[in-house]
Amino acid sequence: MSEITKADIENLLASFIDPNVETDLVSAKSVKKISIEGADVNVTIELGYPAKSYLPKLQTTLEQQLKAVTGIGKIKVDVSVNIVSHAVQQTLKVMSNVKNIIAVASGKGGVGKSTTAVNLALALTAEGANVGILDADIYGPSIPTMLGLSGYPASDDGKRMNPKISFAVQTNSIGYLIDDDQPMIWRGPMVTNALQQLLNDTNWDNLDYLIVDLPPGTGDIQLTLAQQIPVTGAIIVTTPQDIALIDAQRGLGMFEKVNVPVLGIVENMSTHICSHCGHEEAIFGHGGGEAMAKKNNIDLLGSLPLDINIREFADSGRPTVVADPDGRPTEIYQSIARKMAGKLALKAKDYSSKFPNIVIQDT
Repeated sequence: MSEITKADIENLLASFIDPNVETDLVSAKSVKKISIEGADVNVTIELGYPAKSYLPKLQTTLEQQLKAVTGIGKIKVDVSVNIVSHAVQQTLKVMSNVKNIIAVASGKGGVGKSTTAVNLALALTAEGANVGILDADIYGPSIPTMLGLSGYPASDDGKRMNPKISFAVQTNSIGYLIDDDQPMIWRGPMVTNALQQLLNDTNWDNLDYLIVDLPPGTGDIQLTLAQQIPVTGAIIVTTPQDIALIDAQRGLGMFEKVNVPVLGIVENMSTHICSHCGHEEAIFGHGGGEAMAKKNNIDLLGSLPLDINIREFADSGRPTVVADPDGRPTEIYQSIARKMAGKLALKAKDYSSKFPNIVIQDT
């Protein structure tokens, strides 16, 4: 009987496609250690994205597949997660207290971008990540309502704000600093300064991901984000409707021009299912998000239904992921969140903290 070799185990692991990154574990550099003692095999797998709900399934699946190796004895598979910082725009540096900033954008309003951003932040939290959400829509902040928060952020020194927390997600918004009915009649420079202050003057606590909910369009806020804020990736939210896709394409083009990787597209309101009879109808068209993804050679991260409960939960301050944790929409949000973070995990890592500081002194 031939001995089991490391190559035998590597070949098996190379045949397993991780559905969240859509590549095999070896190519994704998720296999950290393979040790063999006689016929016994220990394998250490480390994912670069939060996957609390997926880890038990991954461990069981790999153990079952390893049992198929002829002559194998005891099997031990350890699976864990290690989220690291990834590269940002060349002229910028990663924030010390935020590993990754992910922008959620749309070309036009009314496509459910903010609802998607909030539920993805909650989904990443449910998957085990430390997450924050920054409401960058200065003119129309909606994150406080969706997370059931109000009132001024606390401050320990009178200068910096502590994030307000809801459902374990850290958050800040101009909506906490103004009255509900106060209009923001500000010109561009004031808006961009407010965004910088919300980002840099908040005591974010060791975030794995900061989700930035952008206003629709490609204006001052988006330009500031692209040029002055260290962004590791972006996603585009659209509906299948042609007019929404046209505007979403412009948003995607903006990120490409400023070298911010687009991690994928989320198609919202893809179908409507009647709550009375169950009839399903694509009232905004069909396949638009998939076509856009193929055209731009990026991923369609997932499609969400037009569901009255998603809207009602958001309006009530308890978004879908926390209000209906076992429902189908929550399952979709968590799948999108894992894929979004998984795609980011494949991108170049940030090594700026590895380089020593060079100090020149007179001697």
